[in-house]
Parts: sequence; C-alpha cells; structure tokens
Amino acid sequence: MGCLIGIDFGIKRTGLSHTDPNNIIASGLKNLPTKDVISFLKAHFKIEDIESFVIGKPIQKDGSPSDLEFHIKDFIELLKKNFPKQKIERYDERFTSKIAFNSMVEGGLKKHQLANKGLIDQISATIILQSYLDHKMNSL
Repeated sequence: MGCLIGIDFGIKRTGLSHTDPNNIIASGLKNLPTKDVISFLKAHFKIEDIESFVIGKPIQKDGSPSDLEFHIKDFIELLKKNFPKQKIERYDERFTSKIAFNSMVEGGLKKHQLANKGLIDQISATIILQSYLDHKMNSL
C-alpha cells in the first residue's frame, strides 16, 4: 500500500501533504511553485510509493465550481500523463485556507509567519487530505 498525496493547487504555489504508511494521518509535505510540482512528485515517487492523489476541489458558496477549476483540470491531465497508474480523487476544499490560517493563529505563530502563504497552502493540503481520510473511514 502506498501513501496518498494531498494537493492544494494554486496558479503560482501549490501545497502538498502525504499520509503515513497506513493511510491514517495526513501531514504537511512541501510547498513549492506550481511549475515544479510534477518534477518534485517524480523525485518523491522514488522515495515513497504513491497510491493516489487527492486534489482539492474549489467550490463556491453557491455550489458552482471556482474559476480555478479550469487550471486544476489541466494540472490533472499532467498528473495522468506522468503518473498513469495512480488514482486521482477530488475532495471539497471549501474554507480550508481559512481553517489553515485559524489553526496557525491558534498555534501561536508570529505575525510574519502568518503572512507565509506557502505555509497556509501546505496546511490546506493537509486539511484536504485528512478530511478525505476521515470521510473514507466514516463511510466504511
């Protein structure tokens, strides 16, 4: 069984998370420029077997897809091309950035750390992946 990779996709930056070997707990992996994600994942695949990807699905409050969805679909095609054997799942990412920011505040991070959008993306990817894992466990 391989790990799952959580992805909080952004046009400029993307946050990544991964699971433990038993696919129970998600933790932050990396935040990097979006243009570097595929090459990072290829290198990471040599270290850790990747079973599937869980990509945040940005949905607006009214239930319609976000403008970012168009870019995410292009990114998914790149993933399919580079990782044809791995499954790709989508999971609702509404409010994950706000939840991530609030958890940083509650964790006592300093003001300059709160401005680190990359850290917010990485925490958001972790929230997306952990929410996905929890949903799977609750639906068994």
